[in-house]
Amino acid sequence: MGESPKFAQMIWQRLATSRLPRHRCVSDFTGLEKSATQEGQNETVKYRVFAGTWNLGGVAPPDDLDLEDWLDTKANFYDIYVLGFQEIVPLNARNMLGPKNRSAAMKWNSLIGDALNNRRRRQGREEAMSRCRKGATALHQEQDVFRCAMSKQMVGIFVSVWVRSRLRQHVRHPGVNHVGAGVLGRLGNKGAVSVRFLLHGTSFCFVCCHLASGGEEGDALLRNDDAASILSRTSFQGSGGAPAPQELPKNILDHDRVILLGDLNYRIAMDDAEARQLVKVKKWSMLLENDELLLELSKGRQFDGWHEGLVTFAPTYKYQPNSDRFYWCADGAATGRKNQPRAPAWCDRILWRGKGMRQIRYERCGGYRLSDHRPVRAVFHAVCDVAGAVGC
Repeated sequence: MGESPKFAQMIWQRLATSRLPRHRCVSDFTGLEKSATQEGQNETVKYRVFAGTWNLGGVAPPDDLDLEDWLDTKANFYDIYVLGFQEIVPLNARNMLGPKNRSAAMKWNSLIGDALNNRRRRQGREEAMSRCRKGATALHQEQDVFRCAMSKQMVGIFVSVWVRSRLRQHVRHPGVNHVGAGVLGRLGNKGAVSVRFLLHGTSFCFVCCHLASGGEEGDALLRNDDAASILSRTSFQGSGGAPAPQELPKNILDHDRVILLGDLNYRIAMDDAEARQLVKVKKWSMLLENDELLLELSKGRQFDGWHEGLVTFAPTYKYQPNSDRFYWCADGAATGRKNQPRAPAWCDRILWRGKGMRQIRYERCGGYRLSDHRPVRAVFHAVCDVAGAVGC
């Protein structure tokens, strides 16, 4: 398909990684698997972590919006859910400078809780009779309930972390930080909200970003600058005003397991007309040769040490409202002065870094047409050190 040798090599490495045998996960006791280690080594457990990102375009969700397909609750069990949103409210001056609009975040948390726990409620009713003889019904239902461990909003950026109730006691030292990188390099219309915690003896950090927009030449450098600013300015000093324990990392990159997700806004660096033709015939691999983020990852600049799963799905942006059509016409004509035609792109991405993590899924969820973006999800196996962890 015309791929460059360097790009083809990178794709082959990703394919080889994706074909590794999957680790076995045990769903009993919050889905973790204990690993027997050699004498003198720490005992470890493995959790399944779900990460999702969605730019909502400032559109409020309907009351009956069902998130179960995106969160994959009908088919699979996960232990931790980290959901990052961008533009949960319109990015206007009132929302940027006025009092925080918490109603949107509360609404999304309610929808998330419904999606995560509806299946458990149904199964609890179905299994009640079969388990009552063993006296295990209450315990089984409790360990399958998900609780919101932490959430944080900055203007339109919102992060919500949910864990199984039986796992909640092992999530310690939560911390949050937000960095504005929008207007004047400080306002919260762009930037990141970061959350972190210690799970057993392993530190996790999740960074939800909304980087600089624009598809013109040089705009990718603005996104690089935003990413560098977020990584350098984010600092965790403790929770509730209390100083963080000395053993806890203060900076994003010092955590053991890190996931960065969001509307990173990287576009396709090629002629717009040529990009249109490739989109029409769904030549995703040829488009991805010119994906700005993949080029950054291959060059090892702002994202040195970060990894991304193989992108095999259709572009996540930009779609017409309530439609699967991209926001430009077949003849290339503009759809209006306010909404100029934009070549599709993979704006919404999920990256990770740190040992002890393996990505097993990475995909777009095309059934949601609420905004001009499509949500993306990834699933990871994450290993945690439990030896000597306080409170375990």
